[in-house]
Amino acid sequence: MPVIEVTNLHKRYGDLVAVDDVTFTVEGGEIFGILGPNGAGKTTTVECVAGLRVPDGGGVSVLGLDPRRDAAPLRERVGVQLQESQLPDRLRVGEALDLYASFYRDPADPGELIDRLGLGAKRGTPYKKLSGGQKQRLSIALALVGNPEIAILDELTTGLDPQARRDTWGLIEQVRDSGVTIILVTHFMEEAERLCDRIAVIDRGRVVALDSPAGLVSRVAPEQRVRFRPSAPVDDQLFTDLPEVTAVQRTGGHLVVTGTGELLHAVTSVLARNQIVVADLRLEQSTLDDAFVELTGHRTTD
Repeated sequence: MPVIEVTNLHKRYGDLVAVDDVTFTVEGGEIFGILGPNGAGKTTTVECVAGLRVPDGGGVSVLGLDPRRDAAPLRERVGVQLQESQLPDRLRVGEALDLYASFYRDPADPGELIDRLGLGAKRGTPYKKLSGGQKQRLSIALALVGNPEIAILDELTTGLDPQARRDTWGLIEQVRDSGVTIILVTHFMEEAERLCDRIAVIDRGRVVALDSPAGLVSRVAPEQRVRFRPSAPVDDQLFTDLPEVTAVQRTGGHLVVTGTGELLHAVTSVLARNQIVVADLRLEQSTLDDAFVELTGHRTTD
């Protein structure tokens, strides 16, 4: 059963339509990605889901409750960490967790949470002196201190260096593995492809596609390319006769075989049968970034 249901959601700011007829469901235990460029309506959508904004139309159900009518009980069950969240510069890590824990009837143990997220050595450190990655770890801890069933994480890795970003991805996976359903808002393609079970692609306030990362890629760009350099001349017909192959090209000393399905297996089987030794063998596939460009007409920026 879905733990979140969003139906025909609308939100307007004056003449600007921020969210336009958005519909999706989130299943329990998944990481559900909301992917799109800056200004696409991602944050407004999750703020409506979290009950922080009142939609102008449509419906939202979270754990069977209405975020507007049932705000108090939902706060006990949904953890939220929004983009641009900040803490007072002098507030220490341990103090922040203790403060947030005091808001809940049955919170997680702040000390255990600090250790779990690798902040044990920073327990007495003021917020101002934390690195970007440490601040994001603290953000995750604050979103989890209420022992939520759902965590909403908005642009959590923006501004982090590549290593800190990957460390944060590992933490998000640990949170999901502990049984928490996650809504992850992002504009990073690699992040969405690595973490998300399903993705809603939002552009200009509308959902333009909803599928698994692999499903999005195969829907708009199903072809693959096998590129290699053969040790001896090869007749193109060896490959064009294969049902998986749609084209064969030569670029310099390389052969590029394009096709679908089990293309790599089909090509390597032909090479083996004909005792053709190859070098620089590579499988090139379309990426989520390619699919996003195809779906929206423009790129996001990492």
